[in-house]
Amino acid sequence: MRVVEVTAYGGPEVLRMARRPEPEAGERPGMVRVRLKAAGVNQADLRIRAGRYADVVGELRPPFVLGTDFAGRLIDPLPDMPAGTRVAGFVPWFEALTGEGTYAEVIWAEPDWVAPIPDDVDYTVAASVPLAAATAQRGLDVLDLPQGATLLVSGASGVVGRLAVQYAAAAGLRVVAIAHEGDQHELKVLGAEHPVERGTPDEIVERVLAAVPERVDGVFDGAFLGAPLLECVKGGGAFVALVPDRTPAAERDIRVETVLGRPDAPRLKETLEKVAAREIITRVADVMPLEEVAEAHRRAEAGHRPGRIILMI
Repeated sequence: MRVVEVTAYGGPEVLRMARRPEPEAGERPGMVRVRLKAAGVNQADLRIRAGRYADVVGELRPPFVLGTDFAGRLIDPLPDMPAGTRVAGFVPWFEALTGEGTYAEVIWAEPDWVAPIPDDVDYTVAASVPLAAATAQRGLDVLDLPQGATLLVSGASGVVGRLAVQYAAAAGLRVVAIAHEGDQHELKVLGAEHPVERGTPDEIVERVLAAVPERVDGVFDGAFLGAPLLECVKGGGAFVALVPDRTPAAERDIRVETVLGRPDAPRLKETLEKVAAREIITRVADVMPLEEVAEAHRRAEAGHRPGRIILMI
């Protein structure tokens, strides 16, 4: 089967197409095979490829296969899903550390990693959801803000931040959303009370404090802005970071935590159903063939446009 391997740490040029044996039935008891149609390109993929997490992955070294999000069809049946069922999910790459990701034609998956895709949701949209939804939900769980509290979401134009805005608004939080120019109106429709245009860290802080002079109760840092956003948080508030190297040191009794999305099939099933019903809106930036993965990474690093880049397999 075709896979994309990281042949060494470095730029997008280290990504190469390769061939590996296709998984065979029964090789891994308790796991199922999924034939992929689409896989998402995540910011974590870029950082792993560049070697920024080399000390985190222990003894794992290139060549390995990146990729977390996936959408495809079950090869092996599950009790509630026959073979051929359209499914989406994500591989917890950092927890497994096997070097087996979703930039591949066939993957192994634990049953609790996968959820059925509703008929009205295509593979590209489904592949944009799993890790983003799990990360947004986990971040809000950790923040644990009461109804009526004010939450600042950075990176609200991206998939993770966009979902965080929608989940937070549905939970009764007042949302301040930092977004790309032109996205303000749409984010208001999605539930943001105060859309704020992004800029330099100093500009963002100034704009947030102009919108919310009393400061916010919590921050969901979807854009990895880090320490500058602490200025926007009340003493005793909470701050959730998504990457260790952009997690600020706590100050003024602000609780600071780093979160990692975890597979949760029932929650993913519910989110995909809401996507089908247009109650949750995701965003796909580009759809590209697997063979163009290096260009996909270049576009993602350049901030080509907000949203998830999807590889078609």
